Amino acid sequence: MPKYVIERELPDAGKLTSEQLQAISQTSCGVLRNLGPEIQWVQSYVTDDKIYCIYIAPDEQLIRKHATQGGFPANRISEIRTMIDPATAEHKSGTP
Repeated sequence: MPKYVIERELPDAGKLTSEQLQAISQTSCGVLRNLGPEIQWVQSYVTDDKIYCIYIAPDEQLIRKHATQGGFPANRISEIRTMIDPATAEHKSGTP
């Protein structure tokens, strides 16, 4: 199933209190329950003015539906094509 990064522009996101973040999370989880098991929230990263969320979903349309129903911005949705990390530098061509 495809994995996506959702960029949500939210001024002063980094100043949200733990209670506000909990309320946002609860809203998101409630919408996810209603949408069914095909869409999953993996995790999110809160920066000063944005929240970057990782989701697993069959398509971008379902992610947009989640954003609309939850009242969340979804300014940019990008499908993750592959993942790399420091171990990628160690991989030698022709070896598994």
